[in-house]
Amino acid sequence: MFLDAWIFIWPLTVRLLASEHHVWLLNENWQDLINTIGLIELPRLAIGLGMMIMSVGLLWQARIAWILSLILLIFAFILDSYTSKNHFITLIFGLVLFVLLLRNWQKFNRSSFAASSMYTIVSVSWLVFYAVIGALYLGDQFKPPIHDPVSALYFSVITMATVGYGDILPIEPSSRIFVISIVIFGVTVFATAISALAGPVIGGNIRKFIQKRALNSMRKNHVIVCGTTPLAINVVAGLLARGQHVTTIILQNDTHQFPAHTDVLVGDATTLEVLKDAGLQDAQYILALKDDDADNAFIILAAKELIGDGPAKTVSVVNDSAHLSKIQRVNPDIIFSPQKLGSEILTRALTGEVIDSNLISQLFFNENKKA
Repeated sequence: MFLDAWIFIWPLTVRLLASEHHVWLLNENWQDLINTIGLIELPRLAIGLGMMIMSVGLLWQARIAWILSLILLIFAFILDSYTSKNHFITLIFGLVLFVLLLRNWQKFNRSSFAASSMYTIVSVSWLVFYAVIGALYLGDQFKPPIHDPVSALYFSVITMATVGYGDILPIEPSSRIFVISIVIFGVTVFATAISALAGPVIGGNIRKFIQKRALNSMRKNHVIVCGTTPLAINVVAGLLARGQHVTTIILQNDTHQFPAHTDVLVGDATTLEVLKDAGLQDAQYILALKDDDADNAFIILAAKELIGDGPAKTVSVVNDSAHLSKIQRVNPDIIFSPQKLGSEILTRALTGEVIDSNLISQLFFNENKKA
C-alpha cells in the first residue's frame, strides 16, 4: 500500500524535485496557482498521503484501515482512468493490491481506539483540504471574495460545522453546489468520526456488561472451585465432563490449565464481594482447593458468613494432616485430606479390609466422623 501510494504521487514529487515550485510562487492569485499545479494533482496528493497513512493501519491489522484502503484504491483507480496517460503501472499495481486485500480480509479483524483515531484524523484532514482548496479556487464566486487561506479555512470550518454565520455567501451556481457538498461531507465525516471514536469504547463497555449479565445468569446451581492446584484442575475437568456448571476463582497473577471455556473469575476468594460475584448464594458447593490450608480455612469462613442458611455446601481440602483439626474448627461440610484418605485406603487394601461407600462417607463427612 505504501509503495502504491508513492508511485501514485511520484509525478508531483518529480515536479517538486525539479524545483518547479519556484514557478508556482510567481502566480498572483490562488486560482492561477491551483491551475498551474494542476487541479487534478491535488486530489492525487490527498489520496496518496491517505494511502500512506492507511499502510500503517494495515500493519496493525485494523479493520477500519482495510475498509478505507479499499475505498482509496477505488478513488485512485477512477482518477488514474480519468487521467489515463502514463498511469498504466499504477492501474495494474492498484488492481492487484485491491484483489490481495479482498482475498486476505480475515487478517484485518482488529478494532482499536488508535485505528479509529487515525481514521478520524485522515477523514477530517481530507475534508478540510477539499474545502479550503475549493474555496480558494472558486474564490471570486463568493461575496465577499475569498482570496487568502485564512478566510478559506474560516469559511470551510464554519460550513462543515453547519453554523453558517452568513458573512460569506456563495453567489454562483458552482459555488453553491460546492457549499452543499461541504455540508453533506461534513455531516457524514463528523458523524462517522464520532461513532468510530466512541464505538470501540461504548461497544467494549456494552460487551462487558452483557457478558457479565450472561455469566451471572449462568451462575446458578453451579459449583465454585477456588484454587489452581492439580486437584482443582482435575475436579473442574471432571465436573465439566459430567455436565456441571463450574465457576473457578483464581488470583490475579495465577496461571491455570483449566479446560477451555471454563468460567474463570479473577479475585480473592476470601472476600465477600468476590464470592457474591461468583454467585455463591445460588451455588450447590464451594470447594476450597488451594495449596495453603490457611487460605482454605479463610475461604470457608467467608463462605459460611455469606451463605447463612443458604443451600450451598462447603468443601475444604487439607494438604497437611497436621492441620486437619484446625480445618475442622471452621466446620466445612466436607473435608478432604489426600494424605489421610490415601493412607487409609492403601492400608485397608494391604490388610484385606473392605473399602465401601460407608468408609468414603466416614472419611469425608464431618457429621459421620463425629458420630
